[in-house]
Amino acid sequence: MTTFPTDEPVLVTGATGYVAGWLVKELLDAGITVHATIRDPGDTRKTAHLQEIAATAPGTLRFFKADLLNEGSYAEAMAGCAIVFHTASPFTSSVKDPQRELIDPAVKGTRNVMETAARTPGVKRVIVTSSCAAIYTDAIDCSKAPGGVLTEDVWNTSASLDYQPYSYSKTLAEQEAWKIAEAQERFKLVTVNPSLVIGPALNDRPTSESFNIVRQMGDGTMKRGAPKLGLGVVDVRDLARAHMEAGYREDADGRHIISGHNTNILELGKALIEKYGDRYPVPRQSLPKWIVWLVGPIVGDISRKFVANNVDVKWRADNTKSKRALGMTYRPMKTSMEEMFQQMIDAGAFGK
Repeated sequence: MTTFPTDEPVLVTGATGYVAGWLVKELLDAGITVHATIRDPGDTRKTAHLQEIAATAPGTLRFFKADLLNEGSYAEAMAGCAIVFHTASPFTSSVKDPQRELIDPAVKGTRNVMETAARTPGVKRVIVTSSCAAIYTDAIDCSKAPGGVLTEDVWNTSASLDYQPYSYSKTLAEQEAWKIAEAQERFKLVTVNPSLVIGPALNDRPTSESFNIVRQMGDGTMKRGAPKLGLGVVDVRDLARAHMEAGYREDADGRHIISGHNTNILELGKALIEKYGDRYPVPRQSLPKWIVWLVGPIVGDISRKFVANNVDVKWRADNTKSKRALGMTYRPMKTSMEEMFQQMIDAGAFGK
């Protein structure tokens, strides 16, 4: 069991986010002082869930104002911290200006945090929340990887500003992080590369793209079927634990694929049938690829190239390193989906 020293504070960027919330909880429960950066510390609607956790946890929570695009804005929050967890980065597929909405916040924000860390005495390690999106763009890329399986040695080479800009933003941001890390000797960089994150949120108004996908499984959008769109998934609580292990294990090094299951959208939906199938129109059958190809660009702004490269294409990634180097174990996918879906029901996401 990894020990978590409590004598030095740590910094968590984007602390009110879906992943960051569970990480902050883990840190506070371990008795650690957390410096949490957000754009507006005075917005109690966004901080209430973290304040509630901190009220009964042995750790201490302090909020600081910072912005990804405001150079130097992380300096005050980072002062005195031993570890920096950089989780802040936009995750959305609905963008009008990919450069402004995705690339700039991801790359410039990472540069801002990394360069501040390089100037801050006491920072020993930086953990960057990257993504499997920095490893691949489409499920078809798995077949091109050595042995047909994605590993930490693989980098995304097929995303661009015009095609899958989110994946492009995560690739450029992680590359920027490694470039800065290798040019200094103050801290060690470790990255975690999760697949699609699922599971319940601590915030009752989560904005992660994952919730948009699962919402369609309960509101009737997928009642005629769901595509076998290949992807990987990981529970948000397992991902938070991976951050902790990456931060405090002495020998943690390099990149780590954090993914519990190789699966597809249909299988995610089918995981809900046993508990919710009698009350909600969860998907039970495969939506044929030709239908997705035909209607995707019309109803969902899904390009035919994306359909060709992902639907009915198996996604495979090797999570062996995370198990060996970080001691990771992963929750059953069914558990994650049921708890996520139930939270959405309780929040009225499906209008019942």
